[in-house]
Formats: sequence, structure tokens, C-alpha cells
Amino acid sequence: MGGQQLELRDIHLPDDIGWWPPAIGWWILAVLIPLCCFFIFWLYQRITRKTALKTAKKHLQGIKQDKALDNIDILIALSALLRRVAMSVSPRDQTASLAGKAWLDYLDNTVLGSPFTQSTGTLLATAHYQKTAPSDAEISQLIQLCEDWLKAQKEGKK
Repeated sequence: MGGQQLELRDIHLPDDIGWWPPAIGWWILAVLIPLCCFFIFWLYQRITRKTALKTAKKHLQGIKQDKALDNIDILIALSALLRRVAMSVSPRDQTASLAGKAWLDYLDNTVLGSPFTQSTGTLLATAHYQKTAPSDAEISQLIQLCEDWLKAQKEGKK
């Protein structure tokens, strides 16, 4: 080739890669991370709710079978059990301060009719202040009402 010089140009480098638009992997992460967070939160709430209800049903069976409790003690135990379950399945700030008619209205929200405000459920708000203890029939109706309320909590709000 002799002494002849070829006219070659210098090497051209490609342009730098910009940050926009992101690669497909970043788009996938942007969608999957919130979805995973939502799913984990939902699963946590579901497990917590089921565990609380399952434990409450066991406690209710224990209250029914405990022969050492008199009617007032059963009433107090049922009231405490319902309150604990309500605070477990609903936001605490909505349920912890409820008392009297507001508490009974809250309990009526998930069952058909108004058994807590207009039936045996009123014992939860009034029987603590009466001179005589509720009868065995009233206590058995109240226990059945509590079982129905727990079943309604499992199914969700109406």
C-alpha cells in the first residue's frame, strides 16, 4: 500500500444512557412493590382478625362451661370479651371509648335487627347497675347473642 495515507475518522462513542425512560425492570418494581406491601398488610389484618375471633370463640366456650361463675360474673366476662374482640377487629379509637347506648349501637351494626339495643343485649349496658342478677334464661340468650355476633364478625360487616 505504499506510503499513501488513508483518511480514517476517529472512533465515535455512543451517547450516554439517560435516566428517562427507565428500563422495564424498574417499571415492574414500581408496580410490584406497592402491590406486595398492600398484600402483606391485607394478609396481616386477615390473620389477626381470624386469630382474634378464633380465640374469642374458645373463651366464650370456656365461659359457658365454667360452673363456678354466677350470672353477674358471666355477664362481666361476656362484656369484656365483646369489648376485646371489637377492639381487635375494628380501629381502637372507634371502639375503646364506646359505652351505654353507643356501645350497643356499635354491636348492632353487624347483626340483623337490633338485638343489643332492643332485646337481651341491653343487659350488657344495664345489668351491672341493677340490684338483682339476670336470670339463667337471660344469660343463655345473651350467650347465644354473643355467639351470633362473633359469627357475624367472621363474615364481615353488613
